Amino acid sequence: MEVYGTKLASRLLLGTAQYPSPQVLADAVRSSGAEVVTVSLRRESARSRAGDRFWSIVRGLGVNVLPNTAGCYSVKEAVTTAQMAREVFGTSWIKLEVISDFDLLQPDVFQLVEAARILTSDGFQVFPYTTDDPGVAERLLLAGCQVLMPLAAPIGSGRGLNNPFALRVLRNRFPDILLIVDAGIGLPSHAAAAMELGYDGILLNTAVAKAGDPVAMAEAFAKAIEAGRAAYFADPIPARDMAAPSTPLAGMAMLS
Repeated sequence: MEVYGTKLASRLLLGTAQYPSPQVLADAVRSSGAEVVTVSLRRESARSRAGDRFWSIVRGLGVNVLPNTAGCYSVKEAVTTAQMAREVFGTSWIKLEVISDFDLLQPDVFQLVEAARILTSDGFQVFPYTTDDPGVAERLLLAGCQVLMPLAAPIGSGRGLNNPFALRVLRNRFPDILLIVDAGIGLPSHAAAAMELGYDGILLNTAVAKAGDPVAMAEAFAKAIEAGRAAYFADPIPARDMAAPSTPLAGMAMLS
């Protein structure tokens, strides 16, 4: 998978929040094989430097860092956060989140498109957290985004694919655009189902970080994503309403 000119062997992008310990985080990232991790910019006092140890651990993993604008509710807030993240993490990559609703954490698609336009004009390589609406997708592409990250379900809900039909339509509408499912994935089977639709990758956090064994769950997701991708290219049989016997009737014994 190639993202903004960077080639990646893994199609799993992993978040770094909510893990029980820094060591578990590091072990989960290694177990998953992920080459991209998302990080949130946090305001910290100059005296405590609370984030230094975390940043040191992330750097030690040798992965690509994808800062995000989590918790932003306006264009100005998202753009400012992105600019600060570029200075702190030394990357032009940004996972752009502009939230409209506190309870469901849905993207504000109007402000999202505007923020994406401003950031791409400023040299950022934007990964927008968006909906499965093709019209919004078209506007994000026109704003300069080269990858789209539609949600499967609300962030952290673990519900899986709320609308597989819409995700399939989006995939078919933009066959040549990198599409990564972001948010709502709870089980490896959910990730496999998204990959079977032809999606290019999966970004998740809570499903691994909050699992009883995050390290084992990270490995399970890696395997599920690989299996789903292989299944997509193996050309699955279509679903049907009636049974279709797998054993031929010709040549069977006829009893009188």
